[in-house]
Amino acid sequence: MGGKLRSLTRWSVAPARDVETATTPKVNVLRGLAARATTPLLPDDYLKLINPLWSARELRGVVVDVRRETEDSATVVIKPGWGFSGNYLPGQYLGIGLRVDGRWHWRSYSLTSVPRQDGGHVSITVKATPEGFLSTHLVNGVQPGTVVRLATPKGDFALPDPAPPSLLFITAGSGITPIMAMLRSLKARGERPDIVHIHSARTAEDVIFHDELRTLEQEQPNYRLHLQLTAEMGKIDFAELDEVVADWADRSAWACGPTEMLDAAEDTWTRAGIRDSLHTERFTIARTDKGGEGGTVLFKKSGQSVEVDGATTLLQAGEDAGIQMPFGCRMGICQSCVLPLESGYVRDIRSGNEHGEGDRIQTCISTASGDCTIDI
Repeated sequence: MGGKLRSLTRWSVAPARDVETATTPKVNVLRGLAARATTPLLPDDYLKLINPLWSARELRGVVVDVRRETEDSATVVIKPGWGFSGNYLPGQYLGIGLRVDGRWHWRSYSLTSVPRQDGGHVSITVKATPEGFLSTHLVNGVQPGTVVRLATPKGDFALPDPAPPSLLFITAGSGITPIMAMLRSLKARGERPDIVHIHSARTAEDVIFHDELRTLEQEQPNYRLHLQLTAEMGKIDFAELDEVVADWADRSAWACGPTEMLDAAEDTWTRAGIRDSLHTERFTIARTDKGGEGGTVLFKKSGQSVEVDGATTLLQAGEDAGIQMPFGCRMGICQSCVLPLESGYVRDIRSGNEHGEGDRIQTCISTASGDCTIDI
């Protein structure tokens, strides 16, 4: 009797016929039984047919609203699907994948929503730029009901809880977006630290969240806003910072904006001997998921190479090319699909993390982040 029970258990946790998992945790039993009943499709395939957000293989979301903020910026509100945690921190950013003309494109944008608020929805606020392919589509083209792919929020530019008693925010252009999440979160938490906020934009019409910032200034005496309208006032001059906020050196400072502004801020704080009190966020190439739109994948031993987009997994790409790829659960759980990455970079579609040369990667949840070579 005991032998039959063990055999049944081993059979139940295998996710599909001729597929063995590396481990057999009890939590896999129901999933394994369902997979047996639905072969050749896995339960995840059927779940996505019922609801596109019901996927355990990748994080997904659906656009529920697009609100214009300025002429060239908009807030995109997203309802996340299964597996997305609302426990992100104010100031962190979100990776988002959008399908445009049959190809998936990935970028990262600062979250402007309040963690664990807004009915579980999250929002990003995007400024369209001439060179920004995806930002232009998000601002001008994405429609409610569009399914997007998401990566786990991350980033070190995050406001602590509780916040320091006195704060200095310095922002310019779309650099206001992570700070807006901080301001909204402080209000939601009932915290009222002393805040001075210097924001730079060309004109008042170009200020993202202009009305909300002015309302905040009127309703909360502890919040003071200084708008640096560059068309008439020029850029922020850190040599004259004392004239705007006399006690700037005593405040915990958070700055986000163009490189030139951040370089000047870092130089000012360094010369004052208080560099550690300045937190900066740079919209660098890493923030835009460099190469995250796919590339050429070379399967080394077979000598075959294929062009893939930023959403096709390496496992799927190999199978489509007729290569015998190792696999198991196809959901990033069992580790049966792990292979060495010979060169290049790949991205984990669940966490958004990049892996480089020499790493062992799970091909079922990894996509090409530029050209790469897999040892198979």
